Amino acid sequence: MAEEHKDTVPDGSLLAAIDIGSNSFHLIIAKIEHGEIRTQEVLAEKVQLGAGLENHQLSEEAVERGLACLARFAQLLSSVEPTRIRAVGTNALRQARNRLDFTLPAADILGCRIDVIYGHEEARLVYLGVAHTLADDAQSRLVVDIGGGSTEFIIGERFEPKRLESLQMGCVSYSRDFFPNGHISAKNYRKAYDQARVEVSHIRRHYRSKHWAEAVGSSGTLNAINAIVAEHGWSEGGITRKSLDKLEKKLLKFEQFDEIKLDGLTDNRRNVIVAGVAITTALFDILGVEHMRTSKGALREGVIYDLMGRLSHEDVRERTVNALMQRYSVDQDVAELVERRCQILFAACRGPWKLADEDWELLLWAARTHEIGMAISHKHFNRHTAYLLRNADLPGFSQEEQESLAVLTQGQRGKVPTELIDELPKQERRRALYLLVILRLAMRLKHVEFLEELPAFGIVAEKMTLALGFPEGWLESHPLTASELEQECSALGKLEFSLSLS
Repeated sequence: MAEEHKDTVPDGSLLAAIDIGSNSFHLIIAKIEHGEIRTQEVLAEKVQLGAGLENHQLSEEAVERGLACLARFAQLLSSVEPTRIRAVGTNALRQARNRLDFTLPAADILGCRIDVIYGHEEARLVYLGVAHTLADDAQSRLVVDIGGGSTEFIIGERFEPKRLESLQMGCVSYSRDFFPNGHISAKNYRKAYDQARVEVSHIRRHYRSKHWAEAVGSSGTLNAINAIVAEHGWSEGGITRKSLDKLEKKLLKFEQFDEIKLDGLTDNRRNVIVAGVAITTALFDILGVEHMRTSKGALREGVIYDLMGRLSHEDVRERTVNALMQRYSVDQDVAELVERRCQILFAACRGPWKLADEDWELLLWAARTHEIGMAISHKHFNRHTAYLLRNADLPGFSQEEQESLAVLTQGQRGKVPTELIDELPKQERRRALYLLVILRLAMRLKHVEFLEELPAFGIVAEKMTLALGFPEGWLESHPLTASELEQECSALGKLEFSLSLS
């Protein structure tokens, strides 16, 4: 069923990606030509969403700045089909407990949902974007992306990342925390540098220079540093440790951010360049980097290539789910049985319940992984499954997708987890309930299918109701299944959902 509704990306198709970063927002619109992307439009604005984050709350001003920026971006998106647009949020939205205040109106503006992604997923997408701008050679490389609130480290070869890490340090958060009111001093700089050294030391074991052949920097901060050292002739190409020393000395001659004037430095980097240099110098020292070249490829390009893969039947999420099933020794027959039953129910309910392709994908992944918790314990396996899906690093999945999978798999049996559904955004609750109904019914019916083939039965769905009609006498001859379905009628009734049997 999933394949039936899949989009395709023939040559000439337009794709768009929006990177909602802690420092800047980026938009890229690209045309697909011979399997590669050709950039059509690029926009970038310094929004500093992360600067408005205090005690895990985004300020109203930061939200307004961000939404105003996206409204401007939206003007360029009218030529792109909504299914070919993807927007991702990074560290500031990961940290914000009130992120729905931003993501819900942002989705209305852009016409697509906002996927808040974990640090490891951000690192994977950064590497994907960088790898497509570099020579396809076999040598291993370290890719570093210093963002506004986090810094990603990836070691990979060709297009395949081997190690992924995301650390809580960025040029916006460090500017705020170590240089209050934009004041520059040797003491403040040293504090920022020392803290960055501490953070990077946590990953030193696997990321030191012996583990890679070249270092590549991505995104604004490292490209800004590269531009400055090149403009001053401090390096013949790329960033070197000596060029960082010269830049550091130059910056420490200024007392305030707004006084900084350096050839090669743009105005929108003036307030974050000092913190960026402190972080860069620290990672050079801890990881033994002597030289780093920079790449124009970044998260936004990675999102485009990942989206192209999703639309061309090369979805990394499929690989992730298959790997989970192997790792936790999932019974393939059981998973396929539940998937088939979900497919029949979904097909009947899709229209009346206004379910979409992405709903089927979520249900499919839940069906395939619903028993991974068995690897921990048979007792309460649904809770163990939910824990794994909620907390594991799952390449390709957003935070919201992992949370939705956790809700579905935890609610597959036993008491309906109303408290988990209530924690979802209001407009997501009914959709989650519908998918949960389908999965729970598939679970109730799977035990029969182990022994015999289920008969054809009627399925009539309407808003918040579902009627199942079995052949005459079938329920009476299957008292256990009948009892379980009656229990389901009662359980779902508490959620004001009506399930009827005949």
